[in-house]
Amino acid sequence: METILSINQLSKRYGRIQAVNQLSLEVSKGQVFGILGPNGSGKTTTLGMVLDLIRPDSGSFKWFGEDPTKESRKRIGAVIETANFFPYLSARKNLEIVAKVKDYDYADIDRSLQTAGLFDRRNDKFRTYSFGMKQRLAIASAMLNQPEVMILDEPTNGLDPQGIAQIRELILKVANEGITIILASHLLDEVQKICDHVAVLNKGNILFSGKVDKVLAISDSIEIASNDTEALRAAITEHPSFLSISESNGILLAVFSVDVRPSDLSDYLNQRKITLSHLSERKRTLEQHFLELLKDNLS
Repeated sequence: METILSINQLSKRYGRIQAVNQLSLEVSKGQVFGILGPNGSGKTTTLGMVLDLIRPDSGSFKWFGEDPTKESRKRIGAVIETANFFPYLSARKNLEIVAKVKDYDYADIDRSLQTAGLFDRRNDKFRTYSFGMKQRLAIASAMLNQPEVMILDEPTNGLDPQGIAQIRELILKVANEGITIILASHLLDEVQKICDHVAVLNKGNILFSGKVDKVLAISDSIEIASNDTEALRAAITEHPSFLSISESNGILLAVFSVDVRPSDLSDYLNQRKITLSHLSERKRTLEQHFLELLKDNLS
């Protein structure tokens, strides 16, 4: 798969604060890649460096397999800060100014407004827009010139639930057009709903990077029950990956040191002549995994 962004040992320090510490990661074409972390974790600094807005102290990065150039930056659309347009001009006039400054074709303006769901309000002044609409206009601006990559820094920050849902729908719509998305957020739920890959940052360090569904596929525990609870408990405690077991309302909750599939556990118990009346997998959420990573890396 084609690598869109490759970051190698990137670091940035502000005085005594190590904002980003030897960060390495790769983003492939077509991914919706989430950079997840609490405030101060280094997300915005990382995006600023790969957009040449912030000079790194050390390390390097490549766009599209090459060192960054003015031409490669034209293939990237970005929304890094709060939407900032002329309040007394219409959405279309604002995008015309953006297109003129960046030497983009005006013909792409209506397409971007259509994608952002703002075409019907294209002639309304920016100051009449809701906060969510302003964010969507910022994304429409970043979509001018049909970029191959979209970088979004906290795109749903400060929005109400309806605005969050609209931005989420827009991001997925853009991704379905084949555009690679790099999204920085501290909102676990949004990353889980939007992204297919995630990198977790804390205090400038990368704690985890991989597929979101791989994280979600890890089973914390399995609920089981049978007519003979004591025999079931004894069999589970003999399982080679057994960690702990608890009981609630006749249901045993078994925790294992590695991912154990329910079907494998059922086979294991069948071999011991134990028939289950209940079998259910409890999957960890991205939030649980995220909090575990933070807990393990507190300093």
